[in-house]
Amino acid sequence: MFKKILVANRGEIALRVIRACQELGIKTVAIHSEADTNSWHVRAADEAVCVGPAEDALSYRNIPNVLSAAEITGAEAIHPGYGFLSENAHFAEVCESVGVKFIGPTSENIALMGDKAKAREVVARRGLPVLPGSPGELRNESEALEAARKIGFPVILKASAGGGGRGMRVVNKEDELARAFQAAQAEAKSTFGHEGVYLERYFLEPRHIEVQVLADDRGRVVFLGERDCSIQRRYQKLVEETPSPAVSEGLRREMGRVAVEAIKAVHYRNAGTVEFLLDKDQNFYFMEVNARIQVEHPITEMVTGIDLIKEQIRIAAGLPLGFRQQDIRITGHSFECRINAECPEKFTPCPGLVTQYRPPGGFGVRVDSAMEPHSHVVPHYDSLIAKLITHGQNREEAMARMRRALDEFVIEGIKTTLPLHRRIFSDAEFQKGRVSTSFLERLLTNQSN
Repeated sequence: MFKKILVANRGEIALRVIRACQELGIKTVAIHSEADTNSWHVRAADEAVCVGPAEDALSYRNIPNVLSAAEITGAEAIHPGYGFLSENAHFAEVCESVGVKFIGPTSENIALMGDKAKAREVVARRGLPVLPGSPGELRNESEALEAARKIGFPVILKASAGGGGRGMRVVNKEDELARAFQAAQAEAKSTFGHEGVYLERYFLEPRHIEVQVLADDRGRVVFLGERDCSIQRRYQKLVEETPSPAVSEGLRREMGRVAVEAIKAVHYRNAGTVEFLLDKDQNFYFMEVNARIQVEHPITEMVTGIDLIKEQIRIAAGLPLGFRQQDIRITGHSFECRINAECPEKFTPCPGLVTQYRPPGGFGVRVDSAMEPHSHVVPHYDSLIAKLITHGQNREEAMARMRRALDEFVIEGIKTTLPLHRRIFSDAEFQKGRVSTSFLERLLTNQSN
């Protein structure tokens, strides 16, 4: 097992990793920007190194500085969390070359999964269900139009190197395609440095279902149930739950089997998430693999009792999974709300001073956050400031617990999405489990009318 791990992240996920290391008896190194000098994750670690100014490109994404911090502190491994360098194949490769263990998938895994079009091709060759789409990247608008006609409208353009909803455009008819293609390419190039895009069939009102997997160095792969991530705005998730109210036990086993097959097809290692679309007829289609720990991983932990961060560390240390598929039990139901520092009406960032912070508590309530009273939410990073998680014996109890916890949660001095979450959990359709990826749009439209 490692003696010292550097945590190459900030905020709640850095604190989450540090806590897991503490329980494993592992020393930790926190990196931080000049803007985060007094942050909780910095104080919680055994050592801390400033890696640059506030801009993430000069600090948290600065590979030479991060590796220098590992070298001077004697860290044997780096946990990247999510975001920043977590899906940077070059960073993982450099870590491997200098003898620092990257706690996550291999650089080859990340490179393949980062190319969404190639990942689709690999999975399709295994005979697994993929969304109808173009066979690979599209070179020009003519190819895009030809592919769209074969697939059938509506279609969605996606960046091959994309994620987080960037470089995506829905096209409902032929005369919209040229402009959408150019816009998707331009956004893909500016965001990811690669303009490649591909096409997929666009389903109206599907569910977004993802399956958590763990894979060790010995070829053992297990899945830990599914998460329903359908409540999104512009492809950014706001509420997640597990199990999905739309997934039967039989469908769960089949989605898990396909997820494991997809992971084995690419010789994947460590924690990963296989994402699917589920249509109204209970047909599901592979979309992509997220080669990192997910923001919503706590709800899987709540229903399985398995600490996913600890498992990531153990796998990276060369240890085998300590359980088999038949050992995994799903117990109860869990929800997660992503509390963002945003105006809940316009979803614009709202940095500033948190004058009061009082998280909820009680049985079955968990808050993952690095916020404190008088913390500053700086404008340089993601707007996520807290994850509120509840667990109950069933969906109704977990939902009631979330409503109670949302009412208890006090954050003052800045605007947050707490009012929106309260509205979601009071909605009759949501309470019945009748949601899709268009749920939030419909809710906000009804609110404005």
